Amino acid sequence: MEPLCTQVRQCRICEAHLPAGPRPVFVVGPQARILIIGQAPGRRVHESGIPWSDASGRRLRQWLGVDEATFYNPAHFGIVPMGLCYPGTGTSGDLPPRPECAPQWHGSLLSLMPQVQLTLLIGQYAQRYYLGADKPKTLAQTVANWESYWPRYLPMPHPSPRNQRWLRQHPWFEDSIVPVLQLRVRALLDTHGCL
Repeated sequence: MEPLCTQVRQCRICEAHLPAGPRPVFVVGPQARILIIGQAPGRRVHESGIPWSDASGRRLRQWLGVDEATFYNPAHFGIVPMGLCYPGTGTSGDLPPRPECAPQWHGSLLSLMPQVQLTLLIGQYAQRYYLGADKPKTLAQTVANWESYWPRYLPMPHPSPRNQRWLRQHPWFEDSIVPVLQLRVRALLDTHGCL
């Protein structure tokens, strides 16, 4: 596992397109039962090197019903974003994840986690890549259709503070889906002897 992780950390395939330079941020563990596939690290995560170490991460951990120690333990969670490096900022937030990244590294990294039983697809980039033709046109439709992908995948909105409007318009996500997610996470961690 370590040779591949070292190779990924040294990746420079899209360096010319990364204003802050490459710094792949991911977590893999052969015992992980839950995999989180988001967009790409933000500026704070790029600086810290710790995935989801921002306001989005706090909300994500609330949705999951786990504390930081559980979340950052690679025996529990794997974290492999669509773009492993911070893509820079555009006019309305961070730029999309670099398209080279997932085809280059996801297959190899995910193969290191054979115990994964639930993959959280956070945002449209992850959903488009992993659900393909099965994905409805909008994020709301995809998330509302979550039972079609369950229990292997759970499509989710991004937990960013910028997503407050979406969450207000779709309260059913936090009212109905988050409790189901928390039960599944607890069951997977209990089965694994984590809680």
